[in-house]
Parts: sequence; C-alpha cells; structure tokens
Amino acid sequence: MMTEATTDAPTPLSYEEAFAQLEQILATLEDGDLPLEQSLMLYEQGAELAQLCTRLLDQAELRVRQWQPGDETTPLDNWQEG
Repeated sequence: MMTEATTDAPTPLSYEEAFAQLEQILATLEDGDLPLEQSLMLYEQGAELAQLCTRLLDQAELRVRQWQPGDETTPLDNWQEG
C-alpha cells in the first residue's frame, strides 16, 4: 500500500533556470576543451533546454494574448482625436 507519492520526478525548470543552464552549456561548448562524446551529450541537453525555453515562451505569449482585448481600441489609440 502506497502512503505517499514518490518524489523521483524532477522539478520543472522555470524559463530563467532553463535559459541559465543553456547559457552555461553554450559557454562550455564554445571553449572546445571537451571530448566529442561529452560535447554531444551537452549539445543534446542544450537542444532540450532550447525546446523547453521555446515552449515556455509560447505559453507566456498565449497567456498575454488571452488578456489583450479583441478589436477594441485602447485609450492610446484615440489620444490625438478631439
């Protein structure tokens, strides 16, 4: 009988955390001091982080668009009228 949920799942990264890790990977790869296999591993991790960042930005954009008014004018659109 299970009493508690397992905590083996990694905590999801925020955009800022993922981007910081991606920057670290890029800096390491740019140094060029790693063996090929390790470079490939870091490249794969970087690609996954880049996809995560893109997905998080897309989600943020969707949230912003949901809060934007449809075809209504904003007060700034009419500031020169009158």
